Amino acid sequence: MVAQTPTETTANIIYPDSDGLPMSDNTKQFRWIVTIKENLELIYAQNPDVFVAGDLLWYPVEGNNTIRQAPDVMVAIGRPKGDRGSYQQWREEGIAPQVVFEVLSPGNRLGEMHRKLRFYEQYGVSEYYLYDPDRLDFTGWIRSEDRLESIEQPTDWISPLLGIRFKLEPDGLVIYRPDGQTFSSFIDLDLRRQEAEQRAERLATKLRELGIDPENL
Repeated sequence: MVAQTPTETTANIIYPDSDGLPMSDNTKQFRWIVTIKENLELIYAQNPDVFVAGDLLWYPVEGNNTIRQAPDVMVAIGRPKGDRGSYQQWREEGIAPQVVFEVLSPGNRLGEMHRKLRFYEQYGVSEYYLYDPDRLDFTGWIRSEDRLESIEQPTDWISPLLGIRFKLEPDGLVIYRPDGQTFSSFIDLDLRRQEAEQRAERLATKLRELGIDPENL
């Protein structure tokens, strides 16, 4: 199929980088968004062809800047990392984000969330996950042909595409990376790094006391 040259009208359409809405309504929602996004970035840090973004406007249709959505977190497998003002699907080899996450806040309305579900269904999302940290409610949908079907047992579920596991515990959602480590905040991750460095230094000190140079091991 020969690609068509955009009309002058289409070429001049502006796709804004912002919809004017805040990324989150409160600190709890923001913390969850950042935790999910950054841990996914960590999982795919060595894969140059997985793009992860938070609160980035996604335009699925060239020529119409009113059809758009900004998932709290989205993952586009097969697209290169890098900065973008928005995700314009026709510039991304036509690849839609395969996985999206939404974190509810008290300001979200049922009608709004239903519209998002229909949007993600229509424009090609394969997995959609929705978490309400106030009500401790986790739900998910997975694509079956041209529809997003509700996951029957989302409270203990492994994402087919990402390999991460969702486990709804009595005190909230726990997400496990493919290596079994839990999704953690940036602070927790840094504390783990510091603890590992301290353990390594203590071991090196003991080896030196025994007359062993740790660098020769």
